Amino acid sequence: MNGPRAWLTAGFAAALWLVCQPERDARADDAAPATAGPLASAAPARAAARLYDLPKILALADKNHPNIMAARARLTKSRNQLDEAHSAPFSQFKMDGGVTVIPELRGTASYSPDNEVQIATSAGVALGWRVGLQGVLPVWTFGKIGHLWDAAEENVKLHAASVEKERDLVRLEVRRAYYGLQLARDAKLLLADVKKQLSDAEKALDEKVKKDEADPIDLLKLQTFATEIEVRESEADRYAEAALAGLRFYAGEPRLDIPDVPLSPPRHALLGVERYVAAAQAHRPEVAEARHGLAAREAQVRLAESDFYPDIGLGLAVGVGVAPDVDDQLDPFAYDPANYFRYGVGLVFQWNLDFVPKAARLRQAKSDLAEVGALRRLASSGVGAEVEATYAEVRDWQRRRAAYVKSVGFAKKWLIRVQQGIDVGTIEDKELLEPAKAYALGRFNVLNATMELDLAMAKLARATGWDAIAPDGKP
Repeated sequence: MNGPRAWLTAGFAAALWLVCQPERDARADDAAPATAGPLASAAPARAAARLYDLPKILALADKNHPNIMAARARLTKSRNQLDEAHSAPFSQFKMDGGVTVIPELRGTASYSPDNEVQIATSAGVALGWRVGLQGVLPVWTFGKIGHLWDAAEENVKLHAASVEKERDLVRLEVRRAYYGLQLARDAKLLLADVKKQLSDAEKALDEKVKKDEADPIDLLKLQTFATEIEVRESEADRYAEAALAGLRFYAGEPRLDIPDVPLSPPRHALLGVERYVAAAQAHRPEVAEARHGLAAREAQVRLAESDFYPDIGLGLAVGVGVAPDVDDQLDPFAYDPANYFRYGVGLVFQWNLDFVPKAARLRQAKSDLAEVGALRRLASSGVGAEVEATYAEVRDWQRRRAAYVKSVGFAKKWLIRVQQGIDVGTIEDKELLEPAKAYALGRFNVLNATMELDLAMAKLARATGWDAIAPDGKP
């Protein structure tokens, strides 16, 4: 939303209205704008809408926003990768087999009535088949399996923190749109109230001009400002529609609308900045991402170091081959590829001696670890600086809002004093201009400062990972 300068015209118009109607009781301005303004006329158009307060919109956004859904999909993928890491070391088994056409063969390794020519010309043809299973169960890998699991587990935690980070970003944008929509509608009520009074003042002043009891220039000024009010009202409509469209996109609900609840300041009592810095270090998703990313890189370095050592395991193998038309060789020293049943169990090892590439991979892993370590230090120090800056923003808007509230109170007393002087004839009508301007502008300044304070508190909630301190949009 624009700052107070965008709404100065509303203050000027209200001031002119008060000048043109000095007989109005200034104390009536203390009343809140009537809720039967533009919202009442818009009610039929929104009758079919579904009203959601801020907590419900946040819940819908958490469920439907594409960025959060994508982060959850990445988290699911990392969990599947962890399952793969847990099962892969114990799945090093392979089965093979086949069916083939072989000639009829008789005899033994020492004597056979068949010869090469006879096989090629007159021997019968039959089918044979074989099946084999072999693999290794790891017994000792010098930490390869454990380091792989550690890296995969930290990767899951990193992606879980990434989901929280996306959720916090979306929540901030939802709150920005929600508070902005509340401000636009509250400002529109203020503009509608001023516009109505300007219309009445214009009619009264026009009658006076016709009777030569007022200056026509004052009427032209009033009409000019009345036209500007329509411009500002259109601007408020645009901001309200944009904010509402954003909320509907975030929540995934095309008929969404919010209750007609006015802006209100945060209920959370601000604590010392140290509390928020500590909360950020403990709960901020970016800090958790850096922490788990560093742990994952450390596990990868240990994995690269353990890769220099061999893998020791329990080797298992079993195989069977059957060829009915080939004589089975009963001699255990005779090689028989057609009819056999073999099995074996033994302690085996495998050692890849590519030490030069392994050393290069280890250096790469250490470089990645150094990079993530630097990013973690950046995240830790940067989060603290962001919390302090956001904390200062909250304090700033708290003081501004308190000052604006005091300003409205002083402007109201000033206006009443001038009105009383006009009533007794000691003050001229034109003296109403300045207090009326201050009072009208102050009313908007309080609205704008309330919205900015709510948004600053929402930013602090994101900066600290302490979501409960953000305003919930309720009075």
